[in-house]
Amino acid sequence: MKVALVHDFLTQPGGAERVFELLAKRYPNADIYTSIYNPETSVDFGDRPVHTTWLQKLPGAHKYFRFLAPLYFSAFRSLDLREYDLIISHTTSFAKAVRKRPDAKHVCFCHNVTRFLWDTKTYLREFGPFRRLTPILDKAFTPMRKVDFLYAQEPDLYIANSQNVADRIENIYDKPAFVINCPVDGGQFTFSGQKTGFYLASARLISYKRMDVIVEAFNWLGWPLIITGDGPERERLEKRAMGNISFLGHVSDSKRKELMSTANAVIVAALEDYGLVPIEANASGTPVIAYGAGGVLETQQQGKTGLFFNRQSPEALVAALQKARGVDWDYDDIRSYAMEKFSTEVFFENVDTVMERCLAA
Repeated sequence: MKVALVHDFLTQPGGAERVFELLAKRYPNADIYTSIYNPETSVDFGDRPVHTTWLQKLPGAHKYFRFLAPLYFSAFRSLDLREYDLIISHTTSFAKAVRKRPDAKHVCFCHNVTRFLWDTKTYLREFGPFRRLTPILDKAFTPMRKVDFLYAQEPDLYIANSQNVADRIENIYDKPAFVINCPVDGGQFTFSGQKTGFYLASARLISYKRMDVIVEAFNWLGWPLIITGDGPERERLEKRAMGNISFLGHVSDSKRKELMSTANAVIVAALEDYGLVPIEANASGTPVIAYGAGGVLETQQQGKTGLFFNRQSPEALVAALQKARGVDWDYDDIRSYAMEKFSTEVFFENVDTVMERCLAA
């Protein structure tokens, strides 16, 4: 059976890309496709070829990939995947649009519906260039939503990373979805029972991640905070941050692993559809302080692996951080919970079962 793996774009080192890397390891003979690929800032597949679309040749595509949104659907439709018996798309937006032979199967690992189209206000809240173009974007996004819905009918089967996302797929795309929680590769994270006094936020610096809430809370507290990740919000956030907050940008896997395991806690202020960072923190034996909505409600145990705050505000986060200081965290139990529930073994056992059903049908 000839298999193709398809991802939206490989230009940044986010949670979705780390899951796609696991899929690529699981299917070592599959061909890999994406719209744009930059191995220096995303997953490096070594000698394994990565097939791209015509977008790869556009000047500045790696840097300005977000501005190419109107072009992605046509780029993926242009891929010729007729030789493949099984297509596995891995997407938060565009890759589900790929075409297949009538007798082939298309399984879509969907991390979310196309967020900038269906939740525009949240996604682009503080992204200056887009805020100024809101009236134009509203008109442009209306036909794009219709196209997105149309191409969302292409997959034969959806796999969602959480019940939260499965509900969105059904409500917006009118498609049912199996729920399989995404895993963490335990070998990529190390346990430490010794925390060294700082807090960590690790995310793409884009509006809906609400890093502004985290920065403001730590400005008030004066506690040491390290932020890893990059994005269009970085300059604005750095201007607002006090001296106790450090921005490291993209860091190596080894550095990120060290930070995850030695932080007092990992902070998440976004409304995440699923959220891999909290599970990675737990796999490192580190508790999570998170906005208590969305995917974290399915991955975190209140008072055991983390604490929730109920509003995306600095005041609510400060209260949660102060409360967390009084918790006697069992770092071994935090690690054990993550390894038992979110291991790659459990994930692929569930994936194999769903794939067998799909192919049998």
